[in-house]
Amino acid sequence: MCNFVERFSSMTKRYIVLLVAIASTFLSSTFRNSDKQPDKSPYKTKYAVVLVIDGPRYTETYGDQSCKYIPRLGKELIHEGVFYADFKNNGPTYTNAGHTAITTGVYQRISNAGKELPKNPSFFQYYLKETGNDKSTAWLVSSKGKLEILANTKSKKWWNTYMPSTYCGSKGNSADYVGDLQTFNKVLEVISYHKPKVMLINFLAVDATAHQNEWEEYLQSIQQSDEFAFQVWQAIQSDPEMKDRTALFITNDHGRHLDGRKDGFVNHGDSCVGCRKISLLAIGPDFKRDTIVQTPGELIDISATIAELMGFSMPTTKGRVLKEMFN
Repeated sequence: MCNFVERFSSMTKRYIVLLVAIASTFLSSTFRNSDKQPDKSPYKTKYAVVLVIDGPRYTETYGDQSCKYIPRLGKELIHEGVFYADFKNNGPTYTNAGHTAITTGVYQRISNAGKELPKNPSFFQYYLKETGNDKSTAWLVSSKGKLEILANTKSKKWWNTYMPSTYCGSKGNSADYVGDLQTFNKVLEVISYHKPKVMLINFLAVDATAHQNEWEEYLQSIQQSDEFAFQVWQAIQSDPEMKDRTALFITNDHGRHLDGRKDGFVNHGDSCVGCRKISLLAIGPDFKRDTIVQTPGELIDISATIAELMGFSMPTTKGRVLKEMFN
Protein backbone atom coordinates (compact mmCIF):
# COMPACT_ATOMS: atom_id res chain seq x y z
CA MET A 1 0.00 0.00 0.00
CA CYS A 2 2.78 2.41 0.95
CA ASN A 3 4.62 1.60 -2.29
CA PHE A 4 1.47 2.37 -4.25
CA VAL A 5 1.07 5.71 -2.45
CA GLU A 6 4.70 6.56 -3.13
CA ARG A 7 4.34 5.65 -6.82
CA PHE A 8 1.09 7.64 -7.04
CA SER A 9 2.72 10.64 -5.34
CA SER A 10 5.68 10.46 -7.72
CA MET A 11 3.38 10.27 -10.76
CA THR A 12 1.32 13.19 -9.46
CA LYS A 13 4.42 15.34 -9.08
CA ARG A 14 5.49 14.53 -12.64
CA TYR A 15 2.05 15.46 -13.97
CA ILE A 16 2.11 18.73 -12.03
CA VAL A 17 5.53 19.59 -13.43
CA LEU A 18 4.28 18.77 -16.94
CA LEU A 19 1.15 20.89 -16.51
CA VAL A 20 3.18 23.82 -15.19
CA ALA A 21 5.50 23.57 -18.20
CA ILE A 22 2.55 23.52 -20.63
CA ALA A 23 0.91 26.46 -18.88
CA SER A 24 4.15 28.43 -18.92
CA THR A 25 4.59 27.81 -22.63
CA PHE A 26 1.01 28.89 -23.34
CA LEU A 27 1.29 32.04 -21.25
CA SER A 28 4.63 32.90 -22.81
CA SER A 29 3.16 32.53 -26.30
CA THR A 30 0.13 34.60 -25.37
CA PHE A 31 2.35 37.31 -23.92
CA ARG A 32 4.49 37.45 -27.05
CA ASN A 33 1.46 38.04 -29.24
CA SER A 34 -0.18 40.70 -27.10
CA ASP A 35 0.72 44.21 -26.10
CA LYS A 36 3.72 44.09 -23.77
CA GLN A 37 3.52 47.65 -22.50
CA PRO A 38 0.66 49.43 -20.77
CA ASP A 39 -1.39 51.68 -23.01
CA LYS A 40 -0.07 55.23 -22.55
CA SER A 41 -2.26 56.86 -25.19
CA PRO A 42 -5.14 59.09 -24.06
CA TYR A 43 -7.00 58.33 -27.29
CA LYS A 44 -9.69 55.78 -28.11
CA THR A 45 -7.73 54.68 -31.19
CA LYS A 46 -5.85 51.41 -30.59
CA TYR A 47 -5.32 50.39 -34.24
CA ALA A 48 -4.13 52.44 -37.22
CA VAL A 49 -4.54 51.44 -40.87
CA VAL A 50 -3.29 53.35 -43.92
CA LEU A 51 -4.93 52.40 -47.23
CA VAL A 52 -3.17 53.74 -50.32
CA ILE A 53 -5.01 53.81 -53.64
CA ASP A 54 -2.05 54.09 -55.98
CA GLY A 55 -2.04 57.04 -58.36
CA PRO A 56 -5.55 58.26 -59.19
CA ARG A 57 -5.91 61.74 -60.55
CA TYR A 58 -7.91 64.06 -58.31
CA THR A 59 -10.10 65.10 -61.24
CA GLU A 60 -11.52 61.56 -61.41
CA THR A 61 -12.05 61.21 -57.66
CA TYR A 62 -13.12 64.01 -55.31
CA GLY A 63 -12.49 66.67 -57.95
CA ASP A 64 -15.57 65.40 -59.76
CA GLN A 65 -18.46 66.78 -57.70
CA SER A 66 -20.68 63.85 -58.68
CA CYS A 67 -18.12 61.40 -57.26
CA LYS A 68 -19.45 58.92 -59.82
CA TYR A 69 -16.28 56.83 -59.75
CA ILE A 70 -15.96 56.85 -55.95
CA PRO A 71 -19.54 56.63 -54.64
CA ARG A 72 -18.50 54.76 -51.50
CA LEU A 73 -15.80 57.22 -50.49
CA GLY A 74 -17.33 60.42 -51.83
CA LYS A 75 -20.95 59.84 -50.86
CA GLU A 76 -20.88 57.47 -47.89
CA LEU A 77 -17.63 57.24 -45.96
CA ILE A 78 -16.93 60.96 -46.27
CA HIS A 79 -19.79 61.54 -43.83
CA GLU A 80 -18.18 59.26 -41.26
CA GLY A 81 -14.88 61.08 -41.07
CA VAL A 82 -12.70 64.04 -42.02
CA PHE A 83 -11.78 64.98 -45.58
CA TYR A 84 -8.79 67.18 -46.39
CA ALA A 85 -9.61 69.46 -49.32
CA ASP A 86 -5.97 70.57 -49.64
CA PHE A 87 -3.79 67.48 -49.30
CA LYS A 88 -0.57 67.00 -51.26
CA ASN A 89 2.54 65.02 -51.95
CA ASN A 90 5.15 67.77 -51.65
CA GLY A 91 8.04 65.44 -52.47
CA PRO A 92 8.92 63.23 -55.45
CA THR A 93 5.69 62.04 -57.05
CA TYR A 94 6.56 58.41 -57.68
CA THR A 95 5.25 55.25 -56.03
CA ASN A 96 8.19 54.34 -53.79
CA ALA A 97 8.90 57.95 -52.85
CA GLY A 98 5.26 58.62 -52.01
CA HIS A 99 4.94 55.52 -49.85
CA THR A 100 8.27 56.26 -48.15
CA ALA A 101 6.94 59.71 -47.24
CA ILE A 102 3.90 58.07 -45.66
CA THR A 103 5.78 55.51 -43.58
CA THR A 104 8.84 57.56 -42.55
CA GLY A 105 7.45 61.09 -42.48
CA VAL A 106 10.36 62.28 -44.62
CA TYR A 107 10.46 63.14 -48.33
CA GLN A 108 13.26 61.32 -50.09
CA ARG A 109 14.47 60.83 -53.64
CA ILE A 110 14.54 57.06 -53.80
CA SER A 111 14.77 54.51 -56.59
CA ASN A 112 11.35 53.59 -57.92
CA ALA A 113 12.52 50.09 -58.85
CA GLY A 114 12.46 48.65 -55.33
CA LYS A 115 16.25 48.41 -55.09
CA GLU A 116 16.81 51.11 -52.46
CA LEU A 117 15.71 51.25 -48.83
CA PRO A 118 14.33 54.37 -47.13
CA LYS A 119 16.91 56.46 -45.27
CA ASN A 120 14.79 56.69 -42.14
CA PRO A 121 12.94 54.16 -39.97
CA SER A 122 9.20 53.77 -40.44
CA PHE A 123 6.26 54.02 -38.08
CA PHE A 124 6.24 50.19 -38.15
CA GLN A 125 9.74 50.06 -36.68
CA TYR A 126 9.19 52.80 -34.10
CA TYR A 127 5.99 51.12 -32.97
CA LEU A 128 7.53 47.65 -32.66
CA LYS A 129 10.62 48.91 -30.83
CA GLU A 130 8.75 51.02 -28.30
CA THR A 131 6.05 48.45 -27.54
CA GLY A 132 8.19 45.33 -27.76
CA ASN A 133 5.30 43.64 -29.54
CA ASP A 134 5.61 40.73 -31.93
CA LYS A 135 5.98 41.56 -35.65
CA SER A 136 2.55 40.04 -36.27
CA THR A 137 1.04 43.21 -34.78
CA ALA A 138 2.44 45.30 -37.67
CA TRP A 139 1.64 44.52 -41.32
CA LEU A 140 2.56 45.74 -44.79
CA VAL A 141 0.22 44.32 -47.46
CA SER A 142 0.86 45.48 -51.01
CA SER A 143 -0.06 44.56 -54.56
CA LYS A 144 3.29 45.98 -55.65
CA GLY A 145 6.18 43.71 -54.73
CA LYS A 146 8.70 46.53 -54.82
CA LEU A 147 7.07 48.13 -51.79
CA GLU A 148 8.67 45.45 -49.62
CA ILE A 149 11.35 48.12 -49.08
CA LEU A 150 8.98 49.89 -46.68
CA ALA A 151 9.59 47.18 -44.08
CA ASN A 152 13.25 48.15 -43.63
CA THR A 153 15.64 51.10 -43.69
CA LYS A 154 19.26 51.80 -44.57
CA SER A 155 19.74 53.63 -41.25
CA LYS A 156 22.55 51.73 -39.48
CA LYS A 157 20.86 51.82 -36.10
CA TRP A 158 17.63 50.37 -37.49
CA TRP A 159 18.62 48.22 -40.46
CA ASN A 160 17.06 44.72 -40.34
CA THR A 161 15.48 45.36 -36.94
CA TYR A 162 11.88 45.79 -35.74
CA MET A 163 10.55 44.89 -39.17
CA PRO A 164 6.82 44.26 -39.73
CA SER A 165 5.19 41.21 -41.24
CA THR A 166 4.80 41.60 -44.99
CA TYR A 167 2.82 40.36 -47.94
CA CYS A 168 4.02 42.17 -51.05
CA GLY A 169 2.82 39.85 -53.76
CA SER A 170 3.24 36.11 -53.59
CA LYS A 171 7.02 36.37 -54.09
CA GLY A 172 7.73 39.52 -52.11
CA ASN A 173 9.92 42.16 -53.74
CA SER A 174 9.64 41.18 -57.38
CA ALA A 175 8.20 42.27 -60.69
CA ASP A 176 5.46 39.66 -60.33
CA TYR A 177 2.79 41.90 -58.89
CA VAL A 178 -0.51 40.42 -57.77
CA GLY A 179 -3.98 41.68 -58.58
CA ASP A 180 -5.79 43.89 -56.11
CA LEU A 181 -8.44 41.23 -55.46
CA GLN A 182 -5.77 38.87 -54.12
CA THR A 183 -4.35 41.68 -52.01
CA PHE A 184 -7.81 42.57 -50.75
CA ASN A 185 -8.41 38.96 -49.67
CA LYS A 186 -5.06 38.97 -47.87
CA VAL A 187 -6.05 42.16 -46.05
CA LEU A 188 -9.26 40.51 -44.83
CA GLU A 189 -7.24 37.50 -43.66
CA VAL A 190 -4.76 39.66 -41.75
CA ILE A 191 -7.53 41.66 -40.10
CA SER A 192 -9.36 38.48 -39.11
CA TYR A 193 -6.39 36.52 -37.74
CA HIS A 194 -3.86 39.11 -36.60
CA LYS A 195 -5.80 42.27 -35.64
CA PRO A 196 -2.84 44.44 -36.75
CA LYS A 197 -2.08 47.42 -34.54
CA VAL A 198 -0.43 49.27 -37.43
CA MET A 199 -0.95 48.39 -41.08
CA LEU A 200 -0.37 49.78 -44.57
CA ILE A 201 -2.26 48.55 -47.64
CA ASN A 202 -1.45 49.29 -51.29
CA PHE A 203 -3.81 48.74 -54.24
CA LEU A 204 -2.06 49.11 -57.61
CA ALA A 205 -4.66 48.75 -60.38
CA VAL A 206 -5.40 52.46 -60.86
CA ASP A 207 -1.75 53.30 -61.46
CA ALA A 208 -1.08 50.20 -63.57
CA THR A 209 -3.99 50.70 -65.98
CA ALA A 210 -3.21 54.40 -66.40
CA HIS A 211 0.39 53.61 -67.34
CA GLN A 212 -0.99 51.28 -70.00
CA ASN A 213 -3.00 54.19 -71.44
CA GLU A 214 -6.24 52.30 -70.86
CA TRP A 215 -8.72 55.04 -69.98
CA GLU A 216 -11.81 52.90 -69.38
CA GLU A 217 -9.83 50.33 -67.37
CA TYR A 218 -8.35 53.19 -65.35
CA LEU A 219 -11.82 54.45 -64.44
CA GLN A 220 -13.00 50.93 -63.63
CA SER A 221 -9.98 50.47 -61.36
CA ILE A 222 -10.88 53.63 -59.46
CA GLN A 223 -14.37 52.23 -58.93
CA GLN A 224 -12.98 48.88 -57.80
CA SER A 225 -10.57 50.53 -55.36
CA ASP A 226 -13.44 52.60 -54.01
CA GLU A 227 -15.36 49.40 -53.25
CA PHE A 228 -12.31 47.71 -51.74
CA ALA A 229 -11.75 50.66 -49.41
CA PHE A 230 -15.38 50.52 -48.30
CA GLN A 231 -15.18 46.77 -47.68
CA VAL A 232 -11.97 47.14 -45.67
CA TRP A 233 -13.74 49.60 -43.39
CA GLN A 234 -16.71 47.23 -43.12
CA ALA A 235 -14.36 44.40 -42.14
CA ILE A 236 -12.77 46.58 -39.46
CA GLN A 237 -16.13 47.61 -38.08
CA SER A 238 -17.32 44.00 -38.11
CA ASP A 239 -14.40 42.84 -35.97
CA PRO A 240 -15.24 42.93 -32.23
CA GLU A 241 -11.70 43.99 -31.25
CA MET A 242 -11.13 46.63 -33.94
CA LYS A 243 -14.63 48.09 -34.14
CA ASP A 244 -14.76 51.74 -33.01
CA ARG A 245 -11.07 51.53 -32.00
CA THR A 246 -9.44 51.89 -35.42
CA ALA A 247 -8.25 54.94 -37.35
CA LEU A 248 -8.34 54.43 -41.13
CA PHE A 249 -6.41 56.81 -43.39
CA ILE A 250 -7.41 56.50 -47.06
CA THR A 251 -4.98 58.37 -49.28
CA ASN A 252 -2.80 58.25 -52.42
CA ASP A 253 0.94 58.23 -53.04
CA HIS A 254 0.77 60.65 -55.99
CA GLY A 255 -1.58 62.02 -58.62
CA ARG A 256 -1.16 62.21 -62.41
CA HIS A 257 -0.57 64.81 -65.10
CA LEU A 258 -3.61 66.88 -65.98
CA ASP A 259 -4.92 66.90 -69.54
CA GLY A 260 -2.65 69.06 -71.67
CA ARG A 261 0.38 68.33 -69.50
CA LYS A 262 2.81 65.94 -71.25
CA ASP A 263 0.91 62.69 -71.89
CA GLY A 264 -1.90 63.47 -69.46
CA PHE A 265 -3.26 60.76 -67.19
CA VAL A 266 -0.82 58.14 -68.47
CA ASN A 267 2.12 59.28 -66.34
CA HIS A 268 3.27 61.25 -63.31
CA GLY A 269 6.48 62.19 -61.55
CA ASP A 270 6.97 65.95 -61.65
CA SER A 271 5.79 68.90 -59.55
CA CYS A 272 2.73 69.80 -61.62
CA VAL A 273 -0.58 70.38 -59.87
CA GLY A 274 -2.00 67.09 -61.09
CA CYS A 275 0.88 65.05 -59.67
CA ARG A 276 0.95 66.81 -56.29
CA LYS A 277 -2.79 67.02 -55.61
CA ILE A 278 -4.03 63.93 -53.76
CA SER A 279 -6.65 63.16 -51.13
CA LEU A 280 -6.98 62.13 -47.51
CA LEU A 281 -10.10 60.78 -45.87
CA ALA A 282 -9.61 59.81 -42.23
CA ILE A 283 -12.15 57.89 -40.16
CA GLY A 284 -11.78 56.92 -36.53
CA PRO A 285 -13.06 57.24 -32.96
CA ASP A 286 -10.92 60.31 -32.22
CA PHE A 287 -11.77 62.16 -35.44
CA LYS A 288 -14.58 64.53 -36.29
CA ARG A 289 -17.39 63.29 -38.51
CA ASP A 290 -18.84 64.74 -41.70
CA THR A 291 -16.14 67.41 -41.74
CA ILE A 292 -14.17 69.04 -44.55
CA VAL A 293 -10.87 70.57 -43.46
CA GLN A 294 -9.39 73.45 -45.46
CA THR A 295 -6.08 73.48 -43.55
CA PRO A 296 -3.31 72.16 -45.82
CA GLY A 297 -1.94 68.70 -45.09
CA GLU A 298 0.64 66.47 -46.75
CA LEU A 299 1.84 62.87 -46.90
CA ILE A 300 4.52 63.22 -44.23
CA ASP A 301 1.85 64.24 -41.68
CA ILE A 302 0.30 60.76 -41.63
CA SER A 303 3.17 59.14 -39.70
CA ALA A 304 3.23 61.89 -37.06
CA THR A 305 -0.52 61.55 -36.59
CA ILE A 306 -0.33 57.78 -36.20
CA ALA A 307 2.46 58.10 -33.63
CA GLU A 308 0.37 60.60 -31.66
CA LEU A 309 -2.72 58.38 -31.70
CA MET A 310 -0.89 55.16 -30.86
CA GLY A 311 1.28 56.67 -28.14
CA PHE A 312 4.79 56.07 -29.46
CA SER A 313 7.54 58.54 -30.30
CA MET A 314 8.80 59.12 -33.85
CA PRO A 315 11.53 61.78 -33.65
CA THR A 316 12.70 61.52 -37.27
CA THR A 317 9.38 62.42 -38.89
CA LYS A 318 9.22 65.87 -40.49
CA GLY A 319 5.45 65.86 -40.49
CA ARG A 320 3.02 67.45 -38.07
CA VAL A 321 0.10 65.96 -36.17
CA LEU A 322 -3.14 66.68 -38.04
CA LYS A 323 -4.79 68.03 -34.88
CA GLU A 324 -7.51 69.93 -36.70
CA MET A 325 -9.31 66.69 -37.48
CA PHE A 326 -9.38 65.47 -33.86
CA ASN A 327 -12.51 65.70 -31.73
